[in-house]
Amino acid sequence: MDSSAWDDRYAASELVWGTEPNRWVVRELAGLAPGTALDLAAGEGRNSMWLADRGWEVTGLDFSTVALGRAERLTAALPDEVADRLTWRHGDARAFEAPPEGYDLVLVAYLQLPAEDRRAALRRAAESLAPGGTLLVVGHDSANLAEGVGGPQDPAVLFTPDDVLADLAGSGLRTVRAERVRRPAGEAEAVDALVRLERATN
Repeated sequence: MDSSAWDDRYAASELVWGTEPNRWVVRELAGLAPGTALDLAAGEGRNSMWLADRGWEVTGLDFSTVALGRAERLTAALPDEVADRLTWRHGDARAFEAPPEGYDLVLVAYLQLPAEDRRAALRRAAESLAPGGTLLVVGHDSANLAEGVGGPQDPAVLFTPDDVLADLAGSGLRTVRAERVRRPAGEAEAVDALVRLERATN
């Protein structure tokens, strides 16, 4: 999908993903001390807002202006101390500019790109990590087509944990976790890929 296709998708529904944060984001990140965070492909901002509520200074980046407009409206309803920790940016996950000091956390949740573009986005995300920083990648696993429900039906935008590790080979990150996880989806389950990595502190 290009940005106009995502604009259309967001415009067609009040809240495409709801307001609750993703369960894997909560499981993996709830124990981290707050710092600076980048939420790539932030969509309507549910994960960004959850992080900001926990004390993180969050930049949410997406290439859908419709999604970002909705995120800004939702932000306006938040307490000032939470809203002040949120910044929304329009941009491309494959070629964004990070601050020289990097981010303590980069979250890539359900970014749907073909392999070459996904690799570019993930390598850019890895390069944007500060020393000691965490990169969390969550997405629709390739196995979801046969074993799960929902999600995109185009195999080109699905991936496995091994795909993510291959994309980031040589990036200097330590693998904390790389696994397939099953997420309740109505009366069935969806299959997600989850990879958590860290950059050394020195």
